[in-house]
Amino acid sequence: MLPLQAASQEELEAADQLYLELVVNELPSGKVLQVQSLRGHLYMERGELVAVGVPLEASGDPWVALDSIAGLINEYRQDSQQLHLTLPSEWLPRQQFGTSRTIDSLPAQSSLGALFNYDLYYSDSDNGAHYANTWLEQRVFDGFGVFSNTGVYRHSFGDTAYHDGYIRYDTSWRFNRQDELTSYGGGDLVTDALTWSRAVRIGGLQIARNFALRPDLITYPLPQFDGDATVPSTLDLFIDNSRVGSEILRPGPFTLNTVPYISGAGTATLVTTDALGRQVTTTVPFYVTDTLLRKGLFDYSLSAGKLRREYGMENFSYGSLAGSGSLRYGITDRLTLEGHAEIGDDLQLGGIGGTFGLGMLGTLTTSVSQSQGLGNGRQYSLGYSYYSRRFGITAQRIERTEDYADLSLVSTLEEGGALSQLTKRSDQLTLSVSPERLGSFGIGYFANEEHDGTRTRLINLSWSRSLKGSSSLYVSFNRQIGESGYSAQAQLVIPFDLLSTVAVGVERNSNGEQRARVNYSHSPPSQGGIGWNLGYASGEEEYRQADVTWRTAKAQLQAGAYRDGSVTTHWGGVSGSLVAMQGQVFASNRIDDAFVVVSTGGYPQVPVHFEHQLLGQTDENGYLLVPWVPSYYPGQYEIDPLGLPSNVHSGETQRQIAVHEGSGALLQFDLKRSLAASISLVDVDGNVLPRGASVIHHPSGQKTYVGWDGQVYLEGLAADNLLEVHLGKGEACISRFALDPAALEMALIGPVPCLVESARP
Repeated sequence: MLPLQAASQEELEAADQLYLELVVNELPSGKVLQVQSLRGHLYMERGELVAVGVPLEASGDPWVALDSIAGLINEYRQDSQQLHLTLPSEWLPRQQFGTSRTIDSLPAQSSLGALFNYDLYYSDSDNGAHYANTWLEQRVFDGFGVFSNTGVYRHSFGDTAYHDGYIRYDTSWRFNRQDELTSYGGGDLVTDALTWSRAVRIGGLQIARNFALRPDLITYPLPQFDGDATVPSTLDLFIDNSRVGSEILRPGPFTLNTVPYISGAGTATLVTTDALGRQVTTTVPFYVTDTLLRKGLFDYSLSAGKLRREYGMENFSYGSLAGSGSLRYGITDRLTLEGHAEIGDDLQLGGIGGTFGLGMLGTLTTSVSQSQGLGNGRQYSLGYSYYSRRFGITAQRIERTEDYADLSLVSTLEEGGALSQLTKRSDQLTLSVSPERLGSFGIGYFANEEHDGTRTRLINLSWSRSLKGSSSLYVSFNRQIGESGYSAQAQLVIPFDLLSTVAVGVERNSNGEQRARVNYSHSPPSQGGIGWNLGYASGEEEYRQADVTWRTAKAQLQAGAYRDGSVTTHWGGVSGSLVAMQGQVFASNRIDDAFVVVSTGGYPQVPVHFEHQLLGQTDENGYLLVPWVPSYYPGQYEIDPLGLPSNVHSGETQRQIAVHEGSGALLQFDLKRSLAASISLVDVDGNVLPRGASVIHHPSGQKTYVGWDGQVYLEGLAADNLLEVHLGKGEACISRFALDPAALEMALIGPVPCLVESARP
């Protein structure tokens, strides 16, 4: 090739003109460009080079010799009339893949309704103890939020020491703003707490960030995997040897963000494969923890009101005013700062802490708090955690000076207790090891030391292993250091099927008493049926038990008996829920979270599916209650219209809906009745009308055509109908017919004569 020389405008105008398809890093651009060939060198327009990523100045000669650009490789392929350019990776735009969401988001709904949960338990013993307990919950909900009340009604039969009557637990209101990730609350509440603070019950108001309103969001930092593709390729991602995703890559650098679906340490393997089957494999270790917040995210909670006193004993007992607040903020993906404050009767408390990501070494947490008023003291905490597939460790120490106090002590004082002290030192250490094929080993150490020197230390050892046939073996050992006794337990669990299980075990308590246990249980099917439980335990006083559970779509009933030593106790219970919505009352098993009422517009026996699984059929009023819906999950519901009358039509058969926490929503499928008929048309001589003749229906104005054997099918008909048929060559005729407006099935009409317009009455 001749050496590159500067080319004048006149020389370029006289150069050979080539029209070539541009291919950049083996990726066809789909563009055909003009290329100049002069003295063995190729020239391209400056603007076209800049457009594909070549870093050139915007001003300069309009035509640029490709050989003059350092780092650019060009090749003219005459046989295919293509110009191949190979650009360095740093010239190409970076590609971003992946998401920080696990599922799609859907705005949650709530419809006006009420819910009544109940759980009734009755017990009758040989020793004269006869009593009944009923746990009750009432909820009312709509767009204003959820009002709820919980409590227990107790009644004894002859036992004067038993406290009869109703005990109220919590009465509260909660309103969730999903778009703002914020929850507003009022009434009986529990303050939020950090790992180094304590929660208390209050009656008052609360505002808090609530990430649970958007289960599709990932709040913790996700691992990023960077790479480079020189040619178009396919990227496969493996997490701990399991394939979790695939992407199509253009040439250039890329960043992959992904949800690894594991917590702790893991290994990611990136495999890129080009069109020729050549593969490049890259292995990258990573560490994921949900104790950190992503950079820029913040979490908070503010509560203010009066301290709750004698909870579970008095219905309306409140103390002095108090307030509590917590804040977490993601400074970086490896540092989350925390703050906490409390204020109460003669108490002020403030603290600051942080969670630090140590890369592949785990996370470190620390905090310091200062209290004034009841006592001027400090609290310090330090914690560490690390998890991997085969190993895990957590450790935490909390240490307090003698005068440190928080709102829990204020509550104790107001309930008549003496001013006590919080524990001087608290230590926790857990260690888990899971060597392959040897099961899982666990070690736990828990210690508390009071300011007077009293110490309580407990050590726990455990081992578990999965056996053949889905069986499992579990062994544990507990001992309080400084005491002479220990307790131990060994248990073998053998499942017979998905519902039946036998458990055999031996145990020893700290007094040296030993007992063997055997238990056979059969869980009732989730869709309804019978379950039972049989148990026996040896020892100085033998223990026997037997109970049966009957689960129905309306409620769950249980009854049984057990004998402990010489005392036999009989018991029974029933639990469930009643829902009021749309002027209907539905009975079901207990509803702990959200629910959906599916409506088919009054049409009964319509099958309803959830995520392609059959739930049941609508009742005689066209409703079906779905009582176990996870709040904020965008569930897909589907109806099967095949069994509906032929005159009934559905605008849509599939819908998605998400429901607010603790409430219910109406899911309406619009089923409409529309008169339909198949009409057989004949002329005045009884011959079928010719196929293809155009038909206009009056009064709807629908247009259609005559089919085989003179048949015409129409929907949306009226009680009185007129068909105008155009036979061609200017000829037309008229047919009339009537329908029953209450008909549910398609009508078969005819043969109906079509009278020419001149004979039209």
